[in-house]
Amino acid sequence: MLKRLFFLGAAAASAGAAIGFSRARTEFRTWGIDPADVTKELPGDELVPEAEAIDTRSLDIAAPPKDVWPWLVQMGYGRAGWYSWDQLDMNVPSADRIVPELQQLAVGDVVPTHPGGGFKVRILEPEQALVLYTDRALIDAQAKAAPQGVADASANVRATGMYLDKTMQGDFQASWAFALEPTPDGGTRLIERFRGRMAAAPGMAGEPTKAPPKFAGTMLVFGLFVMVRRQLQGIRDRAEGRPLSPGWFASMLPKAPAAPVAPPTPA
Repeated sequence: MLKRLFFLGAAAASAGAAIGFSRARTEFRTWGIDPADVTKELPGDELVPEAEAIDTRSLDIAAPPKDVWPWLVQMGYGRAGWYSWDQLDMNVPSADRIVPELQQLAVGDVVPTHPGGGFKVRILEPEQALVLYTDRALIDAQAKAAPQGVADASANVRATGMYLDKTMQGDFQASWAFALEPTPDGGTRLIERFRGRMAAAPGMAGEPTKAPPKFAGTMLVFGLFVMVRRQLQGIRDRAEGRPLSPGWFASMLPKAPAAPVAPPTPA
């Protein structure tokens, strides 16, 4: 997921002539940003104390926390999805219903971003906060333990996952927090915060360490914005029971594979 967020920022930055990117760039600095939420201390902030990339977005949902929480618990690749741009991080559409068999989640569980691993649950406070975490050690351990031949089912997911294999060679940490706060009108304030730190990568024998590109943080946070904007709206629409629409950015993305058509039943 970290690579894919970075990849999306880079891809969008290289497509500056596209109408969709121009719109995203305009909203990047304002959408979902509330000064009170940005400065608020949230569960999980301590997991990456020296974060270099921090992004906080929020929105109100006309449903109580107890009705929003189940959508968070079932997130993940191979689970209910991320409710974002499925063409980039899923091989099937995100769920549009609560899936009872996916409602069990505990601290220490892995919320998958691909078949071989994902974020680990570090904080779980029912109907209040879910905090996911990953770092270089966890990613390396998951890659080592993954069965040979494990691959993403979607070519789009494979492409975004492979794009930065050489770029992200150094140490890194990332936390991803989802906080639910009840509002006076009986609804929910959903606050999502990403905190990331990317250290210098070790060089080859006899070479100095390689510092992360100066624009790395900007691209990562921009990619995060594009995915999170859609995700927050996707969670809101599902919790409120709104109709789900493809959204304006969908025209910029590769088309998802069509579902196989069953042969006609013999008369």
